[in-house]
Amino acid sequence: MLGIIRGKARLVGPANCIGHGACEKACPADAIQLVFGTERRGVDIPLVKPNFETGVPGIFIAGELGGMGLIGNAIEQGRQAIESVQKLSGLGDPNLLDVFIVGAGPAGFSASLGAKEAGLKFVTVEQDSLGGTVAHFPRGKLVMTRPAILPIVGKMKFTETTKENLIKFWQDVEKKTDLIINYNERVIGVKPRDKGKGFVVETNKNNYATRSVLLTIGRRGTPRQLGVPGEESTKVVYRLIDPSQYRGKRVLVVGGGDSALEAAHSIAEEEGASVTLSYRSAAFTRAKAKNRDKVEEMAAAGRLAVLMNSEVKEIFADTVLLEQEGKSITIENDGVIVSAGGILPSGFLKEIGITVETKYGTV
Repeated sequence: MLGIIRGKARLVGPANCIGHGACEKACPADAIQLVFGTERRGVDIPLVKPNFETGVPGIFIAGELGGMGLIGNAIEQGRQAIESVQKLSGLGDPNLLDVFIVGAGPAGFSASLGAKEAGLKFVTVEQDSLGGTVAHFPRGKLVMTRPAILPIVGKMKFTETTKENLIKFWQDVEKKTDLIINYNERVIGVKPRDKGKGFVVETNKNNYATRSVLLTIGRRGTPRQLGVPGEESTKVVYRLIDPSQYRGKRVLVVGGGDSALEAAHSIAEEEGASVTLSYRSAAFTRAKAKNRDKVEEMAAAGRLAVLMNSEVKEIFADTVLLEQEGKSITIENDGVIVSAGGILPSGFLKEIGITVETKYGTV
């Protein structure tokens, strides 16, 4: 995004900015300000200390939930969060787990391996399957990741691989390390213990007494909806599973992040598919350059229609009504994929005492 021109930093690729909090903290000149949300669309941010501990002593957050959504960063955070857990007093109590880990995505998987390596007494639960958000990526999706260090295993050497290969790698690690993850187990509540430090975690299967809790649950459990008439239609979905199911269909993809752009160009490659991509802003500032280039290439070839500065107003059985810069546009449609991100489980976080701030276009 930045380049050095005549000895000074200049903005050379603003669309490459992904709005990540790590940039603000890393800037040696304190020259970056991170703005959350817009005037109309707020962003919920849980307050987390540099050691990943929340305002509730003993409860930690790592990974996408805390703003680090990239796979490599999430793996690193999971490992570091366990290092912070090891500094707590009161570990080793025979009546308590040392740490209860919620989620088995990149951060939770790394944290679980870290806890096993450190000899901590722990339980990891996952309401779905290994991989968390990654497991729900479209089939064959390339996962952009940098080399990362997994506890026990060491360095993950690949830098670009498919979702299937990454999940297979993690499954092999899970088996070789005898790591135990309780799948299909969902957390219902977290409460302080009546006596002494620690918490009682209630799930749909059991109750656990633990000294600490590490939340690695991600942000995408509840998809963000458009809130327009007709959205309850069965043709509206919130993630792409297999592009081939839209072969020969007229599809609208809504969103401007990587998930939206990947869905749009992958469906456009299917035989007979007609794809329109709608985004409310003027530029794809949240997507990787590789995905932006692919969308531009397919749009130039006439295989993909892109409507910037547009919003969906109503969804009908065979059409969708949009508005673009004050003008109404009606397109024929067989399916709608909404890729507008997910809603933070703010109610759950607030219920257990974690401070969550909703920021509307503020620094």
